[in-house]
This record gives sequence, structure tokens and C-alpha cells, in this order.
Amino acid sequence: MSATTGTATWLRRREAAITLTLHVQPGARKTEIAGEHGGALKIRLAAPPVDGKANAALIEFVASRLDLPKSAVHLVSGQTSRRKILEIDAIPPDVEQRLLR
Repeated sequence: MSATTGTATWLRRREAAITLTLHVQPGARKTEIAGEHGGALKIRLAAPPVDGKANAALIEFVASRLDLPKSAVHLVSGQTSRRKILEIDAIPPDVEQRLLR
């Protein structure tokens, strides 16, 4: 979290959407939030990093945590990188708490 704003540096709010900066570790034992890593929210994914499986699992996991349909979550950068940016078409209440719970 930023000391001055109280908001996580990996979460950016815009007019009708939010963006999340993520550090993703595919091939983990289980899918879970693993804290912060270099200004990004770290997520461990059980899915392997092949054929887009990890990206699909990431979108499904984030949508589930935010109680949103998968169609509301879009990968906008980092398709083949561990550092990814997701855009979410809605701003659910208490988004930060839902992700960190």
C-alpha cells in the first residue's frame, strides 16, 4: 500500500473501470494471492504456462474473487510475461479487500 494514499500501488481506478498490475507465478501448487511483489499483486497459479492456460486461469480466478463474470476481466498486456495488466470493466465495492482476503 502507498503510505500517502492508503491505496495499493497495483490497483488503479479509472472512470468506469480499474486496472490491476500483477506478478504471476504459473505452475504453482495451488492458485492463491501471495501478497505484493515489486509494486504488483503477486498471484500463484496452479495452471501451467502453456497454450494460454495460465492467462485463462488468471482471468477466471480474478473474476471469481471479485464476483464478476469472466467477460468483465481483460488481459491488456503481458500475454507471455509474468508481469500482467488486467482491466476490469466494473468497480466492485471493496475490490482491494476482495482480492486480499
